[in-house]
Amino acid sequence: MSPFLLTRTLPEDTAGADLRADVVHGLTRTPKELPPKWFYDARGSELFEEITRLPEYYPTRAEREILLARAGEIAAATGARTLVELGSGSSEKTRHLIEALLPGLEDYVPVDVSESALRGAAKALDAEVPGLRVHALVADFTRGLALPGTPGPRLVAFLGGTIGNLLPEERAMFLRSVRTLLAPGDALLMGTDLVKDEATLVAAYDDAAGVTAAFNKNVLSVLARELGADVDPDDFEHVAVWDAEREWVEMRLRARHALTVKFPELDLAVAFEAGEEMRTEVSAKFRRERVAGELAEAGLELAHWWTDEAGRFALSLATAV
Repeated sequence: MSPFLLTRTLPEDTAGADLRADVVHGLTRTPKELPPKWFYDARGSELFEEITRLPEYYPTRAEREILLARAGEIAAATGARTLVELGSGSSEKTRHLIEALLPGLEDYVPVDVSESALRGAAKALDAEVPGLRVHALVADFTRGLALPGTPGPRLVAFLGGTIGNLLPEERAMFLRSVRTLLAPGDALLMGTDLVKDEATLVAAYDDAAGVTAAFNKNVLSVLARELGADVDPDDFEHVAVWDAEREWVEMRLRARHALTVKFPELDLAVAFEAGEEMRTEVSAKFRRERVAGELAEAGLELAHWWTDEAGRFALSLATAV
C-alpha cells in the first residue's frame, strides 16, 4: 500500500461556526448573500457531479480536454516532484497530471475541507498509482496554508475554474498566499473559464433539466438541517444572470412572495420581500490579459497559456517572479 498521511488543520467545529457567521453577516446585509461553499454537503456534491455531465455545462469537459492534450507539456515545463492540489475533491481530473508527471513525481498533496473525499481519493490512487506518497491536508486553502516538507519542484494546481468563485479582493489575497508557498522553480497551474456569449454562459448555470436550480436551492436545505431554519425551498426560485460589466455570472435565489426565515439557534429572523434576491454564487469569467494582470500583481508571471479547441476554458501556468 502506498504511504498515506492525513493532517487536519481545521478544528472539528469549524464548519458549523463558519456557517453561523456567514448567515449572520450575509443575511443581515443588503443585498443578502451567502458564499457558495455551503452548496457542497453530500447532496450538493452529488448534484454538482450531475451538473458536470449536463450538455449545457461545458467547463469540466473543456478543462479535461486541455489536460488530456497538454499534460505532457505541463510535466515537461515543471518537472514537478510534488503535486499540490487545492480543492482536490475526488482528485479525478488530477489523474491526467499525475500520469504525465510520473515517474519523477514522488508526492501528491491534496487539500480539501472534506476528510471523506480525501480518504476516498487516496484509496483510489493507491490502486492506480502504487508507490505514490499521499499527504492529504484537511484545510481551507482560502485561509492560508502551510505545506508539508516535500521535494521540489512543486506544482500547485487549482483547477475547475474555482478561482472565479472568489470576489476580486479575495482572488488577490488568495494569489498572494499561493505566491508565498512557491520557491524558485515551483509553479501554479490554474483553470479559468473564459468570457463568451451571454446565452452560453447563462445556460451553463440554468440548465433545461433544472439540476442547477436544485443545486442552488440545496443551500436552503443546509440551513434547515444545520441551523434549524424554517425555510421551504419552494418559496424561492433559481436565478442566473450575466453581469457584463463585472464579467461574471451570478446565481441567486429569489423569494416568490414576502416571507420571514427564522433561525432559532441564532435568535435571528430574516425578512424577504416578494421578489427579493439573495446572491449565492459569483462565477467570474476571464480574458488572458486579466489573468496575466492578476497573477503579476501577486508576484507571479504567466509562462504558458493553453485553451481547449473551442477557446472556452484556459489553463495557465505561472511561476514566481
